[in-house]
Amino acid sequence: MSAPLPSALRARFQRYIEEGLSGRAAASRLKVSPATGARWALAIRRTGCAAAAPQGRPKGKGKLDPHRALFGEIIGQDGDITMPELSAALFDATGVRAHPNAIGKFLRKVGYTYKKSRWRPPNAAVLRSGDSAKTGSGTVFRP
Repeated sequence: MSAPLPSALRARFQRYIEEGLSGRAAASRLKVSPATGARWALAIRRTGCAAAAPQGRPKGKGKLDPHRALFGEIIGQDGDITMPELSAALFDATGVRAHPNAIGKFLRKVGYTYKKSRWRPPNAAVLRSGDSAKTGSGTVFRP
C-alpha cells in the first residue's frame, strides 16, 4: 500500500477550497487526480480538514487473545504438542477455528519459544535425562 499524500499538500488544497475553488479545480492546480480532489473537498466540507485516514490493520488483540489461558493450560499439560493438535484442541474446547500458523505466531508474540529436540536413531535403547519418550514433532514449548 502506498503512503498517503503529504499533509502540506492537503493544507494547500484546503486553502484553495476556502478561497472558493471547486475540488476539481483545486486538484488540477496541485496536479492530483480529480477523484482525489473530490474526496478531499468532501472531507473538508464534512470535518473541516482533509487528514489522511489510518492505514493498516486496526490495533487489537485478535481472536486468539481471549484463549491465552487455555493455550497455557494445554501447553502446560503437554509441552510436546504440535500446532495442528493445538488448533484441534482449541476448536474442541471453544468452537473457534484458527490456522496452526496463526496459533504459532500468537504464541511467539505472547512469549512462548520452542526447542526442537535432536534426532536420534530409532534404536536408541536408553533415554537421556530430560528426554521425552513421546514420538511426534519434537517441539517442546517453554514459557
